[in-house]
Amino acid sequence: MDSSIKDEIKKKYSKIVVSGNDDCCCMPGECDSGDSPIDATKLIGYDQKELESIPQEAILGVGCGAPINHTQLKEGETVVDLGSGAGIDIFLAARKVLDSGKAIGIDMTDDMLQKARENAKKGNYPNVEFKKGDIEENIPLNDNSVDAVISNCVINLTTNKTNAFKEVFRILKNNGRMVISDLITDQELSVDQINSDKWCECIDGALTKENYLSCIRGAGFEKIDILEQRAYMDGKKINGRKISSLVIKAIK
Repeated sequence: MDSSIKDEIKKKYSKIVVSGNDDCCCMPGECDSGDSPIDATKLIGYDQKELESIPQEAILGVGCGAPINHTQLKEGETVVDLGSGAGIDIFLAARKVLDSGKAIGIDMTDDMLQKARENAKKGNYPNVEFKKGDIEENIPLNDNSVDAVISNCVINLTTNKTNAFKEVFRILKNNGRMVISDLITDQELSVDQINSDKWCECIDGALTKENYLSCIRGAGFEKIDILEQRAYMDGKKINGRKISSLVIKAIK
């Protein structure tokens, strides 16, 4: 099942690059709301002026929070975005760490990586790099090498979340921080209930808050704080389950 879900995720997100997010994968609002990608992104906490400062092609309207608002990036730091897509958070981060720092995006979808690299070239970002990698198997970075890791509604797409958090723990320096947004549910699905399409839409792979935090602790993190929690999709139940979005910070 793991490989089939990953193949489906790659197909879905490749399609988003080519034709837009018609399936409304991991969007913060209703599919028929008519929100533009930038409007959808503002709904989850991004700043309008900051969005105007980056390549507009990097804004796809996906996500469930704005972890970069809580990361407190400093000049000269190295920051990594897991599931970097077309590059929105990397380009915002690059402006905070400046040329003496480094912003590295990790994604497993070739079309997304190509789009992100095109956006970086257009925007002339000397401190940006995009790498291909599976975040739950091997993030292509050295141990103890980065100051901060961010991710926006991506870890719920993995089939082994503890492994993903272990990889984050591995690459972070001591006292480095992870700040992520993600979705949780009030009721998890059994294996025979899982729908691969809904998994790709950030729904069927969601864990309860208790189990999600347990995965983070299981990776070695001890200092864990929930910075934000709010209802997802205006609190409407999805397939009988209540979905919420969290922003979580954890220190190595």
